[in-house]
Amino acid sequence: MGHREELLAAARRLLEDKGYAHITARDLVAASGTNLHSIGYHFGSKAGLLNAAIGQVFEEWTDTLASIAMADPRATPVERGRRAWAAMLDNLPATRNLLLSYVEALAQAERTVSLREQFAEQYRRCRQKVATLVAETIDGDIPADDPRCLAVASFVIAICDGLSVQWLLDPAGAPTSEELTSGLEAMWSASFAR
Repeated sequence: MGHREELLAAARRLLEDKGYAHITARDLVAASGTNLHSIGYHFGSKAGLLNAAIGQVFEEWTDTLASIAMADPRATPVERGRRAWAAMLDNLPATRNLLLSYVEALAQAERTVSLREQFAEQYRRCRQKVATLVAETIDGDIPADDPRCLAVASFVIAICDGLSVQWLLDPAGAPTSEELTSGLEAMWSASFAR
């Protein structure tokens, strides 16, 4: 591994162990076996490195949920969404520390233009990835950049983010995957009963 990869791996470990707000550049250097110059050279700043590591986690998580959603080619679009949300809820305890670091970083992004832009770009990539899956699920002839696919992708991401925040604040009060499924079924039944 080169310095860039060593720094990203160290940042990821530290995000889990210490949280975004408590990591110093010296922590990153010690954990990676690199030097302070490497952080600036590869990422511009400590925050740039930490957000790149969070971005990797974000993209891996998106890929994992996409694989779960698309696993059954016969599943309906609604069932695919439900499966992804249920898997996310079931896996939140294992990813709690990284999720906390993500929320800490989002709070910092408002005051740092480069970080806000970095997160916005990550969301754009995620939205495009999910829109591609939506297009594939709905009809192979609809392009992923169709506004309807992008709107559904934004909705799916908003649900994931909202459920994650609810769970962080009140794990016992947040819906379980079974409760989410039951709630969605009740909503769909009421919506389409007519």
